[in-house]
Amino acid sequence: MSNQFLEFEKPLADILEKIAALREASKGDTSLLKEIQSLEDEELKLRKKIFSKLSIWQKVQVARHPQRPHISDFIPRLFSDFDELHGDRQFADDASIIGGLATFENIPVMIVGHEKGRETSEKVKRNFGMAQPEGYRKAKRLFQLAERFSLPVITFIDTAGAYPGVEGEERGQSEAIAQNLAVMSKLRTPIIVVVTGEGGSGGALAIGVGDHVAIFEHAIYSVASPEACASIVWRSSENAPDAAEAMKVSAQELIKIGIVDEIIPEPSGGAHRDYEEMATSLKRSITDALSRFDQQTIEEMLESRYQRLLRIGS
Repeated sequence: MSNQFLEFEKPLADILEKIAALREASKGDTSLLKEIQSLEDEELKLRKKIFSKLSIWQKVQVARHPQRPHISDFIPRLFSDFDELHGDRQFADDASIIGGLATFENIPVMIVGHEKGRETSEKVKRNFGMAQPEGYRKAKRLFQLAERFSLPVITFIDTAGAYPGVEGEERGQSEAIAQNLAVMSKLRTPIIVVVTGEGGSGGALAIGVGDHVAIFEHAIYSVASPEACASIVWRSSENAPDAAEAMKVSAQELIKIGIVDEIIPEPSGGAHRDYEEMATSLKRSITDALSRFDQQTIEEMLESRYQRLLRIGS
């Protein structure tokens, strides 16, 4: 997969273009290897410098990067024996929510997450990760199935929000989200939540109530998108960068106020630069979280989940 670059990454693109040209010219000629190595060192140094000083709006752009890894990228890297389950048993199957049974490090688990899609046709099929009510009802069905068989639940959040169209409202979008909040708050099995990209509005929160909430280093999580907030406050979506700053949507701000419990570090340049390294960091996080649940009774876990929610904003 060829790298796509955001506006603030253009200096990196220029260096990498030079490196590619030199590699092409150096075939069978070792005299250029030293210059290539020098440019690679320069690119790495510049990349670390750029990503150590990202503004919150730049983090929003990284969280939305078209090559950012999705749940479908993590499933084969982290889980085995994945068996996808479909449908809400009421209306239809929603492809924007992927869920099913899997094995994580010899532990049977239930995984549920948003999938935005990669190519245009898949994005349309997945509705760009914006779930309809049947998507959240499917998720609720899988949560309750996990509880019945005492399976830990792992959710992956990556959505701009629930689908805001007329069809969703007709089929009870807000009720479906509210039902999920109620079910997850009292689910008698551990829940690990991971915000991998964009966590927007009730569409994210509908699979976001958990015992341990982790977030990728350059992911975002908010009550509304910066554009929606800007449209409400300033009557213009052009003020989205100001809204992002004011809303404190970045992982570093969210952990200060107790919305998330852990920041999972990303590879230099963002999660999209190295799927394998990102999966390794995520695997470590999930393993640590699951091990802590072994030391709690169900009642202690539920009380801890309740107290965690009460602490937010206190």
